[in-house]
Amino acid sequence: MAATTTYMAIFAAAFGLLSDGYHNNLMTMTNVVFKRLYPSGYTTSVSTRVSNALLVGEIIGQVLLGLICDRIGRKAGLVLTTLLIVVGATLCTAAYGAHEDPYTLFWLMTIGRGITGVGTGGEYPASSVSAIEAIHERSAENRASVYILVTDFPLVIGGPLTASVFLIVLSALGQGRLGAVWSVCFGVGMVFPLAVFAFRMRMLSSKLYSDSAIKRRVPYTLAIRKYWRALLGTCGAWMIFDFIYYPNAIFSATIISSVTANRDLRSVAEWQLLLGIIALPGVFIGILLCNYLGRRNTASFQMILGFSGYVIFGLIIGLAYERLVKIMPLFVIFYGLMASMGNLGPGNMTLVVSAESYPTSIRGTCFGLSAALGKTGAAIGTQVFTPIQDSLGQKWTFIVAAIFGILGMLVTYFFVPDKRGLDLACEDEEFLKYLSENGWDGVVGDRGGEIATSGDPKSSDLL
Repeated sequence: MAATTTYMAIFAAAFGLLSDGYHNNLMTMTNVVFKRLYPSGYTTSVSTRVSNALLVGEIIGQVLLGLICDRIGRKAGLVLTTLLIVVGATLCTAAYGAHEDPYTLFWLMTIGRGITGVGTGGEYPASSVSAIEAIHERSAENRASVYILVTDFPLVIGGPLTASVFLIVLSALGQGRLGAVWSVCFGVGMVFPLAVFAFRMRMLSSKLYSDSAIKRRVPYTLAIRKYWRALLGTCGAWMIFDFIYYPNAIFSATIISSVTANRDLRSVAEWQLLLGIIALPGVFIGILLCNYLGRRNTASFQMILGFSGYVIFGLIIGLAYERLVKIMPLFVIFYGLMASMGNLGPGNMTLVVSAESYPTSIRGTCFGLSAALGKTGAAIGTQVFTPIQDSLGQKWTFIVAAIFGILGMLVTYFFVPDKRGLDLACEDEEFLKYLSENGWDGVVGDRGGEIATSGDPKSSDLL
């Protein structure tokens, strides 16, 4: 890519993932609004269904768009994700129950959130692999640091951004028009993907993709045989992280609303904004650690460090819950520090290792699969969050987070690969050599004319 095109590809990836961060956090305050507008209709099962619709859609989008990015092209994936987000957000914005029937409204919301989820889920492989390849062309030495800035940072800033938009819209419309407030907030979610749509229609493939793409007869069996351990690491660590992170993010405003003396919506949103801001420094500390510690072993160390934060702060909040909730600022600070440690470690590094551990020809597929297992963990965590809270008490949601933090440390130590010192092109060459040695014969390269390997293909290795 030319320099201008490369920088625009990086910028477009950041905006795409900002859209994902925004939509992931939209239900945080919307859950509180719906509980006030429909106290009998917005039951626990309905709340879980609407919240999980995005996560289920994201799982589908991550797998599907990961395959499309590899087998059709990065551009096709990026354009499709934009269209899906816009369609889904439009349906949510326009959702309306006839005669104020909440049943119809919440099913329309479920469908709209599901479609949005396919788009935002697709942004993970589409934007992330495009970003890592573009950054590699321009700044290989600072690849991980820049990559975190344009991937995890937009995802994390979606929390305070959503709270800020909610506060602005609430101030403009007033608490007497809560139906219009949540609708406008969903409509704002269309702005981010539309802002970069024109560029995405004109973007070019990276040199890495042009040189190394495999669009037909993809040797998935051989790929799994070579990268099974890396897949266990990236899928397992991401799944555990999202199991902890997403329920605590989605239901954080509900938790704050239940423990604060002042349950005014504006007050809840302000506490939510503070919680999101406290979680941000973890991203930048993680970037500094990348630069300070050097390339080797940084990923696994940071991930273990981040998971240990869930153990420490999860136990502190859980064991001292009754006393902490009486001191609201201290409760929010500890809650935010727990999230910040997550961002410092697995929040940053699951993205990095999932992008750097695989060759270009299957990067989108493996990244999408890792992210999809992550969102599966998020969906499970969201599903069990309320039952844990109802049967064991609110404090046990934090203690369970601490327990899974220990599990995340173990999975990271034994399975997460650390290849940050490796040139991405070298990984491509090693993979092609491996394919050749195992008898695969196929066409390599986006231009469609480069025969990279020869031998007798095994039908079980092709698709």
